[in-house]
Amino acid sequence: MLPQQNIPPKSGMLLIAGANLLDPNFTRTIILLCEHRFEGSFGLVLNQPVSINLSDVVKNLDGWDAPLHRGGPVQENTLHFIHRCPDLDIGSQKILPGLYWGGEFEKLSTILRTGRVDANNFRFFIGYSGWGEGQLMDEVERDSWYLKPADLNLIFFEDAKNQWRQSFVNMGPDYQMLSNFPDDPRLN
Repeated sequence: MLPQQNIPPKSGMLLIAGANLLDPNFTRTIILLCEHRFEGSFGLVLNQPVSINLSDVVKNLDGWDAPLHRGGPVQENTLHFIHRCPDLDIGSQKILPGLYWGGEFEKLSTILRTGRVDANNFRFFIGYSGWGEGQLMDEVERDSWYLKPADLNLIFFEDAKNQWRQSFVNMGPDYQMLSNFPDDPRLN
């Protein structure tokens, strides 16, 4: 039996999908919780890359490009981003030391066109994940999500296919068994 998690959700936490979470939008996902309030929560799925790049949805970046990720099933026609550039003056919200969310995209696109920033310091998302009042806490109590303080190395982990497994390995020996849980235990 896994130890009881007594960590409340808050901005800067990672939500790691439990093995019992079978919703196809969230199976084996890791979500960065960008905002958590009484009224609801907002997050971005970190490990669902899509087959298009930023330049496919935003024109005039003059050769600057980055991969896109599916941030979640809500408003998939919206663009969101996180970055680890503390001196970027675009009105971003600090999520935790060294990690920022959003800002004025027009200012960012001007900076991107200059080539002064490294694409590896950004993650761009279409859509987002959201929960209404009390919904996320209900899901955490049902072990649909495990909470972990965010880790910049895991947020910017390059291997999306293994990011979910690696998150459980990083949580320690009590959670490592989940990293090897079969995709569909009914097939065992």
